[in-house]
Amino acid sequence: MGEQYSRMTNQELQAEIRELRVLAQKAEAKGMINEYAVHERKILMAEAYMMDPKAYKSKQTYLLKDNDAGETFTISYMNGIFAWGHRSGHTKLEAVPISILDQQLD
Repeated sequence: MGEQYSRMTNQELQAEIRELRVLAQKAEAKGMINEYAVHERKILMAEAYMMDPKAYKSKQTYLLKDNDAGETFTISYMNGIFAWGHRSGHTKLEAVPISILDQQLD
């Protein structure tokens, strides 16, 4: 856990994700919510580096993962593994890792 995700192979990223999941479970069991959240964010980042950013296009709308409210995200532009755009009902431009984008909507 010291190397940049962008320099890791898929196998190294998968090992990192496994390790982070163990750490997240331990933090959750101890009631350390902030530490748990940090590990979950790191997992999302590592997963994003295993995905193909070219599969995501501007002006497309996607459901967000783990979202019971059906919140969506519309991409304005891509920058590496980050999609820049707007969540449904919001005007503020924000960046999200592509790993939190789920199904594309028409």
